[in-house]
Amino acid sequence: MSTLSVAEENEALLTINQKSQTPLHKNQYITTLVVLLAPILMGYTLGYSSPALPDLVDNKILTSDGQQAWFGSMVAIGAIFGGPIAGMSINKLGRKYSVMICAFPYAVGYAMIASVNSVAALYVGRILTGVGAGMTSLATPVYIAEVSSPDIRGALGASFQLSVTIGVFIVNVFGVPLSYVWLANVGCLVCALLVVLMLIMPETPQYYIMQHQRDRALSVLVWLRGPNYNSDRECREIEDNTNLKKNDFQYKEFFNAYLYIPLTISLCLMVFQQFSGINAVIFYGVTIFQSAAPSIEEHVASIIITAVQVLATLVAVILMDRAGRRILLILAGIGMCISSTTFGVYYDLTKNSTSSANVSLTNTDLGDSHTPDLTWLSMMSMIIYITAFSLGWGAIPWLIMSEIFPTRARGAASSIATAVNWTCAFIVTKEFFDMENAMTSAGVFWFYGGVCLVGVIFVVVCVPETKGKTLEEISEYFSRDQKILDFPIAEQIT
Repeated sequence: MSTLSVAEENEALLTINQKSQTPLHKNQYITTLVVLLAPILMGYTLGYSSPALPDLVDNKILTSDGQQAWFGSMVAIGAIFGGPIAGMSINKLGRKYSVMICAFPYAVGYAMIASVNSVAALYVGRILTGVGAGMTSLATPVYIAEVSSPDIRGALGASFQLSVTIGVFIVNVFGVPLSYVWLANVGCLVCALLVVLMLIMPETPQYYIMQHQRDRALSVLVWLRGPNYNSDRECREIEDNTNLKKNDFQYKEFFNAYLYIPLTISLCLMVFQQFSGINAVIFYGVTIFQSAAPSIEEHVASIIITAVQVLATLVAVILMDRAGRRILLILAGIGMCISSTTFGVYYDLTKNSTSSANVSLTNTDLGDSHTPDLTWLSMMSMIIYITAFSLGWGAIPWLIMSEIFPTRARGAASSIATAVNWTCAFIVTKEFFDMENAMTSAGVFWFYGGVCLVGVIFVVVCVPETKGKTLEEISEYFSRDQKILDFPIAEQIT
């Protein structure tokens, strides 16, 4: 019987250890691709009003500007409630089934929109699809974060926002040949596809550990990471972090630093994301694009703008695990601040030029007036802003939300963050015209630029880098002894 030498044993152990540190990615990609049907449906819902409204107006179903405005903003109202619903369901029913349940309000909402020709039914349908969007915005990032290994979690997490932009792009493309009814029917079909495919996807190992089902958790980890990866070690880390003896989360725990500090970070990122002005830029986007190229139809302009978002977000997915979260947020925030400022300059100069032109028309002896064409400034501002937002502030707030909360509190904390995000989205959308009347268009964009600047400072001072860290390492970082002002200034989690 032959025996191995000490050198050969050491070499064999080294080989095993090297393999154990490198998880396979194939099954993680498959799982993520399936669950991304939910944010595609979310983007489809957010963009649905753009191609559907002209059809609804032509059919004399929505007859006033007020009705059209409410039809667009009802999604945000539903989403405010969808987040807390998902926050409860991911702990009670699991991450997998919470994603599947998202399809139910989507399907019912789209069925009502497609089958009932009344304003009330349209409003209810939009609220229900909004509930689905709110549930999706919480359940999907959590699911992706918990099935992903640290080396690709950033890219897979950022693919959530990429899928949202793809959904917006799809609905704008389909909106060219299809009526609002058939657009709603397509939404129902995607709901069915999501449910069917999610049935064969696994539950997350974190949820199984919470349910005291270690064998199932380990089996899922082996399937996700591959047979040569040290899944048992990761399973033990999840167990230690979950702390089975205190499995029932209490809301009073939010008074502890290990929760209120990450919650504060997540809430601030959500507020900065929505008050950065993205909705205003998208709102003006088609008008700006058409002023630069009048021959391009409105729906084509919408498709081009959403295509820019998709491409920029795809770049963010590629960079997320290379550059890190902090640097992308900082650079994107600076780009958004500058472009918002130039947007304000454009509207201020345009206003002044228009006023000067009107005055000159009343003074014929002054000759012809020349109003400078500043369309290039508006186009440049729009492209830079959309690109910068997509690179950082579109995806990363959702990604960080899914990373920084401990497993036991992830549902409750994420539901609060999601509700705040959608509440801010509703406020920004509904109050935009009032802000414009009070501050002028230039003033509104300068305000957004100021918000972006404050957001950059906040990231520099308060947001730690989570790139390449396990969820358990991030949780342990926030669990160390600290006080309310002990924020991580430009700190890397170690």
